[in-house]
Amino acid sequence: MKKKVAFYTLGCKLNFSETSTIARDFEKEGFDRVDFKEKADMYVINTCSVTENADKKFKTIVKQAQKANPTAFVAAVGCYAQLKPEELVAVDGVDLVLGATEKFKITDYVNDLTKNDYGEVHSCEIEDADFYVGSYAIGDRTRAFLKVQDGCDYKCTYCTIPLARGISRSDSVINVLKNAAEISAQGIKEIVLTGVNIGDYGKGEFGNKKHEHTFFDLVQSLDTVEGIHRLRISSIEPNLLKNETIDFVANSNAFVPHFHIPLQSGSDVLLKLMKRRYLTNLYLDRIHRIKSTMPNACVGVDVIVGFPGETEELFLETYNFLVDLDISYLHVFTYSERENTEAAIMPGVVSKEVRHKRSKMLRGLSVKKRRAFYEGQIGEELIVLFEGENKEGYIHGFTENYVKVKAPWNPELVNTLHAVTLTEIDVDGLVRFDFKSTKSIA
Repeated sequence: MKKKVAFYTLGCKLNFSETSTIARDFEKEGFDRVDFKEKADMYVINTCSVTENADKKFKTIVKQAQKANPTAFVAAVGCYAQLKPEELVAVDGVDLVLGATEKFKITDYVNDLTKNDYGEVHSCEIEDADFYVGSYAIGDRTRAFLKVQDGCDYKCTYCTIPLARGISRSDSVINVLKNAAEISAQGIKEIVLTGVNIGDYGKGEFGNKKHEHTFFDLVQSLDTVEGIHRLRISSIEPNLLKNETIDFVANSNAFVPHFHIPLQSGSDVLLKLMKRRYLTNLYLDRIHRIKSTMPNACVGVDVIVGFPGETEELFLETYNFLVDLDISYLHVFTYSERENTEAAIMPGVVSKEVRHKRSKMLRGLSVKKRRAFYEGQIGEELIVLFEGENKEGYIHGFTENYVKVKAPWNPELVNTLHAVTLTEIDVDGLVRFDFKSTKSIA
């Protein structure tokens, strides 16, 4: 009988794309992939180190695997596995821990799935994580996450990602286009570009720091791939989102008017303490440029609350900056101390209670921002890509500018694009619509 393997992914879209690539490697080795809740011979957990919660959740997931099959082999890979391998291998039930480079060779380590009394660790020095492994993940048959870049050369004082993933490096344009074509051939309508710092694309394309291509070159090349109806840029640093890219997206065949741009703080004092590579004026300029070329564009924002030195006055500076900003939603992160970062030893520690209160305020603001954005889209004619899950009798979908819509479940709509007119916001905050035509665009 074929051996069975199951996967659990913590963290970002980039982790999901890498889990999918690792899973395909297992399938090539003759394993059957099953759901994580099912009984398997091996469980692979792709870890995240961005937040304290992701660290804590790891133990719970290991227990889930042991409950499904107490004799199963359990492996941990990814960012937390690189940063704290000894901590992970000490968790009861963990047999193997693989760091940043070893995770892509996992099938070499699992010839024998016998559980050990002591787990094994294979983790390189992060300086050795200097080669690129391409990957992509197909989610619910409607969209795929395509990795184009890995690692980061920035030195933000709160972040462990450079320690977990190494230097900035990129896939070649040729390989990105090949992967995009493979995705397209499977009938996927939308690709989301992912990476650690995708605006830095090009660096490391040839195994060194030589730049032959830029992120703008990549965007132009991808716009020509046949069969991909939508291309979406995931998180991109404001200093790396150039006007030429914004202007190109505004007139693109496939790129949609949706940007996610980390801000982290609306206070220049805190941005300097964080060692971010921009100040609020530049951020404001990017939002104005997007909205002047694409008035209906959706703009998401990352923001951190409770960073050391964030006084009430500086927090209100961030809050008021966001209130006045023409954006669509927020992703709010509560600052948590990470070992081996500059911020962990900075003065001006904000209490957990205050962090929680400020997080709650910004989450409330996000709800208002999203509602206002949706209200501004009522009456607009847009294109919806429908997803594949029946959610309590409804099918959901997203417009090109990321408005989430709902309609009574109809399996014939799955993975189709339809022109619609948005009509009203339902009680659950999702948007209702009228079809312009019952015939799908694709």
